[in-house]
Amino acid sequence: MKYTTCFRPAIAALIFAGLSGNAISSQGKWLQPKQLIVDNSLSKAQLKANEAAARKYATFWNTGNETLARDALAVNFIDKTPPEGRKQGPEGAILASRAFRTAVPDLRCDVEQMIISGDRVVSHLHFHGTFTGTFGKLKGQGQKIDFIATDIYEVADGKIAANWHIEDNLTLMKQLGAL
Repeated sequence: MKYTTCFRPAIAALIFAGLSGNAISSQGKWLQPKQLIVDNSLSKAQLKANEAAARKYATFWNTGNETLARDALAVNFIDKTPPEGRKQGPEGAILASRAFRTAVPDLRCDVEQMIISGDRVVSHLHFHGTFTGTFGKLKGQGQKIDFIATDIYEVADGKIAANWHIEDNLTLMKQLGAL
């Protein structure tokens, strides 16, 4: 994992030694960003909480483990950019994951970079897998799926309270054969 910080050297040493990567309790089991960028205005506790929520949520998208979504998302979670018909709250994200995993059972998600600043976390996600299931009326023929998404999380009390997201749906729809 590549780290970029805006911290003074002493604070950066704390990040490298105890707040990022495998050093944070069970975070070693959570998806790690390839590049983590943090600002110098956060307390250690806020940085740890924001990173944990974002990494749990990314790991949910990588594995489909719904417990991680429930742990990462606030009960009153708001999707600020939902597709038409998506339910709000944690169940909306969980149902979306289930539906997409029906189409792409081997779906994987990498975090190319994660930026943590204030109460926001920006995650640049890279999704990939094989379309072997069904997506609406489309049946997969083994097409490779490879697209990116960017999420902006608002984190409050260690949980993602809101999410603004944009996916490269044009690429995805072409790969699914919908276009």
